Amino acid sequence: MALSTSYLIGTLSSPSQALSSSLSPFRELRLRHSHRSSPLPLPPSLLSSRRHQWREMVVIARAEDKDKSSSSSPAPIDPRDYELLDTSGKCDPLCSVDDVSSQDFEENYQPKTDLLKALTILALSLSGAAAINHSWVAANQDLAMVLVFAIGYAGIIFEESLAFNKSGVGLLMAVCLWVIRSIGAPSTDIAVTELTQSSAEVSEIVFFLLGAMTIVEIVDAHQGFKLVTDNITTRNPRILLWVVGFVTFFLSSVLDNLTSTIVMVSLLRKLVPPSEYRKILGAVVVLAANAGGAWTPIGDVTTTMLWIHGQISTLKIMQGLFVPAVLSLAVPLALMSLTSEVNGTAQNSSGLLATEQMAPRGRLVFAVGLGALVFVPVFRALTGLPPYMGMLLGLGVLWILTDAIHYGDSGRQKLKVPQALSRIDTQGVLFFLGILLSVSSLEAAGILRELANYLDAHIPNVELIATAIGVVSAIIDNVPLVAATMGMYDLTSFPRDSEFWQLVAFCAGTGGSMLIIGSAAGVAFMGMEKVDFFWYLRKVSGFAFAGYSAGIIAYLAAQNLHLSIPTAVAHLPFISGS
Repeated sequence: MALSTSYLIGTLSSPSQALSSSLSPFRELRLRHSHRSSPLPLPPSLLSSRRHQWREMVVIARAEDKDKSSSSSPAPIDPRDYELLDTSGKCDPLCSVDDVSSQDFEENYQPKTDLLKALTILALSLSGAAAINHSWVAANQDLAMVLVFAIGYAGIIFEESLAFNKSGVGLLMAVCLWVIRSIGAPSTDIAVTELTQSSAEVSEIVFFLLGAMTIVEIVDAHQGFKLVTDNITTRNPRILLWVVGFVTFFLSSVLDNLTSTIVMVSLLRKLVPPSEYRKILGAVVVLAANAGGAWTPIGDVTTTMLWIHGQISTLKIMQGLFVPAVLSLAVPLALMSLTSEVNGTAQNSSGLLATEQMAPRGRLVFAVGLGALVFVPVFRALTGLPPYMGMLLGLGVLWILTDAIHYGDSGRQKLKVPQALSRIDTQGVLFFLGILLSVSSLEAAGILRELANYLDAHIPNVELIATAIGVVSAIIDNVPLVAATMGMYDLTSFPRDSEFWQLVAFCAGTGGSMLIIGSAAGVAFMGMEKVDFFWYLRKVSGFAFAGYSAGIIAYLAAQNLHLSIPTAVAHLPFISGS
């Protein structure tokens, strides 16, 4: 790539052309470099060579242009090319931002601070190890486990303030809890048996999530979701509010609510200019994503957990929760339609902005990927195998398909599964792993059963317990709440597809909409649109609570009146009882 100055000037019509041509790749690099969140530094030796070469070319170009100035006007040099030159004597714009950051870091670096942090973490680790090996733990196992869980969960809740990633905290908490359980158990062999059984159950959920996230990532890489979003053409504010809500609702019933939120908020950024109305539409996406994920076994992590462990079945959960889920979205939409933010919005948005073109064979990948997700309940009904096997089947089919259709094209590596695996939210999966293992340790120790007995004695109404779970899920992540509920109550207390389990699925799925931090969809919307917590509390939380209450009332009314939603799906033999 390094060409001599004489060759460049000799082969082009002018020195200016030589300079502009030779620098254009680097100008493109600078443009791409400026849009990256993590800059790619060039080696110092290469930077030094490039700077020297560019200065020499500028000097020659200026000299030759000056000689020709008497006979003809020189070709002007693009002023942007001078941005690449070193004018400060320190670092030109092509210098890595990391280089500049490292200079500032060296000036402000305080070794004592890092040493203090390291010593603090070491001291805490040694104190924890000493406490775990203390005989007090064996005699007070339940108290020790509750303390560790409370401290660990506090670290998860306040991860932003403490600057600790919740996935790391969750994994550390899980290991500590199982170490305490091994000390307090009648024997280590019993603790190992309990851990083996818990790991098998947790692994089913982890494998299921990994397969589903990878399939969605492959479809997204092929721009497959454009088939959905490009069909939204209306610009009427009220109609757009309802269209966005119900498109997200049905999209989230197949995808997870986080992916649905990211796809739809990205669409809104192309449809509507930044405004209060766009924030309202984004809030609708959060409400719809959580409501849509509550009525299908693959729409939300919590419903998937209940489905995998046998608390709910495919047909019953869809029949029982479809109407409540629709109402939990329709009521907020109806109320929002009356607000001034929607009624006062002018129709000033034109057509869609330019978006990426759909990747080759994107329609095929979208159809196969969506079919793979929908086929999972059918696979379980036909074979009786766990749901994660059906998800892995779909991933395997899509993997072979993408390898085949992109065979021999090295430029499409990002469209294949290996690249998709590097882009999925692995730390989110590890967080689920840590939380589920932590809760399973409390279940093995019998702590959750004691909590269930306490609730039964003081709150005999199961509807109130399920409703409370939904309200708490607006503050605390719904995954550990549902996992704890599954540990507190088994199938002997509440049989499969009972009113309690369906209410838990609905409340845990939709209750998180009442606060923006109550669900993964809300957190994603908060980050993408820079929405304030208190803005959501003022503008949306009341509508979300109204929808949450309407859904619960509709479900209880349907159960008391013995109403059922007729559907042709009920006549399919492979769905019933799945």
